[in-house]
Amino acid sequence: MRVLVIEDDDRVARLVVLELKRAGWTVDWRNRGREGLSDAISGHYAVVILDLTLPDLDGVTVCQSLRQVSNVPILMLTARDTVGERVRGLDAGADDYLTKPFATTELLARIRALSRRQPTVSMPQETCRVGPLELSVSRHSVTVDQVIVELTRREFDLLHYLMSNLDITLTRDMVLDQVWGWGYVGTSNIVDVYVGYLRQKLDAAGCPPLIHTVRGVGYCLRSEGYQV
Repeated sequence: MRVLVIEDDDRVARLVVLELKRAGWTVDWRNRGREGLSDAISGHYAVVILDLTLPDLDGVTVCQSLRQVSNVPILMLTARDTVGERVRGLDAGADDYLTKPFATTELLARIRALSRRQPTVSMPQETCRVGPLELSVSRHSVTVDQVIVELTRREFDLLHYLMSNLDITLTRDMVLDQVWGWGYVGTSNIVDVYVGYLRQKLDAAGCPPLIHTVRGVGYCLRSEGYQV
């Protein structure tokens, strides 16, 4: 399962990321509120760890904005150990609260508890459509002419990123950052490999060739006159 860490303090963030990875979690790290909010909305996370004080968009605003579209569990972090700050974070929609400095064992225990919660589905289904190709985030499904295409989690995330940026050329580094996340150790060739997997599965389902290679740059999923 995946955790998103939105924290601008590099020392704290690296410690949290390291401990979570040791515990077996897949972790993405963003150090700006706007970027973190975008990822939290578009990604598939079991828990979001959110710092209260961020340089561009404060944690309360991020939390309130995220709560309008998602019920993902949110653990708020802050250096301010006051009742008022805790209430402020919880009123914004946070599920739990942890004050810095904190013990990593307590952090992991709180994340495990939050990840066990089964959120109620109250938001409308988010879908992406291009011609016969349809992706549903809430159902985590992909269909071509209503026929289900079986994708791995990584293939699904890659297709979702491409479809969310229709007709935009995405570099391999952009794809790595958004789909594989911070801390990925390897080469950008992995993007080519997974694009190949996606093409094979979509082709086999009868989908037209929508994913195009932009030589020397990356990839683009083009609408090419299809209904979106």
